[in-house]
Amino acid sequence: MMDFAIFWDWLSFAVRWLHVITGIAWIGSSFYFVALDLGLRQRPGLPAGAFGEEWQVHGGGFYHIQKYLVAPAEMPEHLTWFKWESYATWLSGFAMLCVVYYAGADLFLIDPNVLNISVPVGILLSMATIGIGWIVYDLLCRSPLGKSDTGLMLVLYCVLVFIAWGLTHLFTGRAAFLHLGAITATIMSANVFMVIIPNQKIVVADLIAGRKPDPKYGKIAKQRSLHNNYLTLPVLFLMLSNHYPLAFGTQFNWVIASLVFIIGVLIRHYFNTVHARKGNPTWTWLGAAVLFMIIIWLSTVPRVLTGEPKISAASAAAQVYIASAHFPAVRDTVLGRCSMCHTQEPAYEGIYHAPKGVLLDTDERIAEHAREIYIQAGRAHAMPPANITQITDQERALLVAWFEGAGK
Repeated sequence: MMDFAIFWDWLSFAVRWLHVITGIAWIGSSFYFVALDLGLRQRPGLPAGAFGEEWQVHGGGFYHIQKYLVAPAEMPEHLTWFKWESYATWLSGFAMLCVVYYAGADLFLIDPNVLNISVPVGILLSMATIGIGWIVYDLLCRSPLGKSDTGLMLVLYCVLVFIAWGLTHLFTGRAAFLHLGAITATIMSANVFMVIIPNQKIVVADLIAGRKPDPKYGKIAKQRSLHNNYLTLPVLFLMLSNHYPLAFGTQFNWVIASLVFIIGVLIRHYFNTVHARKGNPTWTWLGAAVLFMIIIWLSTVPRVLTGEPKISAASAAAQVYIASAHFPAVRDTVLGRCSMCHTQEPAYEGIYHAPKGVLLDTDERIAEHAREIYIQAGRAHAMPPANITQITDQERALLVAWFEGAGK
């Protein structure tokens, strides 16, 4: 048990690290090419078929970049494809979903107070929502509505709001936010895998065969790239939100998620406008700030966090830890060293809500978080922060013995 718990924690860390690395690579290249595309300038004398050019300076040298709106007259000798960043980000993200939310479904995915389902059903429901989200999005893009960029984006926003509301009626608040981010990220990655790259391959095949490529493929790919550009910042917020219960664990969490999409669009609109040299719309920052203040207000009205399940009775797994001979001493240690912060009304100055929504003020809650207590305060010395409550080495050893000896 000891080896597996430590290994699993490191596995989670490794997968998360990989996801961050690949995400940086994908977002970085995406933002760069959007800025490059918006900054292109036309001039007399450009090569035939060239739409525009851009001069850039970086790393001690100058770059001269030209874009062909459809394709150049001949196939270049060397062609770099930007696709693996997207694929690796999605694959590592799904791996993290499996490690954290599927392996820990009882704690992080399923809330019996929201929807009382089994772990297998919860996992299948999770996968279904991700797949259905892409199908609905793709059908809307391919419908007649897809001919209007503005109309399509308004309808897609309404769909995302409905999804946000629906997810909060299926999973825990934390999982609902994560799944909204996963659905959006899947749409973005599937845009690359199912539309953008295949369309580019059609153009390349036409060039090799000596045919003139159809410009419609580039137009479709550009629309999907535009969607990806505006969805990136909300996805980042949703993926980071699991660290902040005030975002996902409140009564109006789905409204908060909906407003985050608008904030992301406002911020991207600012940068896109500046990169296109069409002005400096600083009003977008004011709008984003106002919406963020509304989010803060929504997170505390009413001031009741609901993201963590209300534990009335310990699960079968937690009962093992309560039955341990060490539990009375462990309970005294946790209540004395941890509950000043991890309670409904923290007593520690400056702490107004339990960190990450973790409550350790009852036997059931202590038992349900046995693994986290073991890792954070037993094996590691991460908790309490700076050992503010002066937990002793003997008490840490007690936590280790309790977790490792449970059920033996």
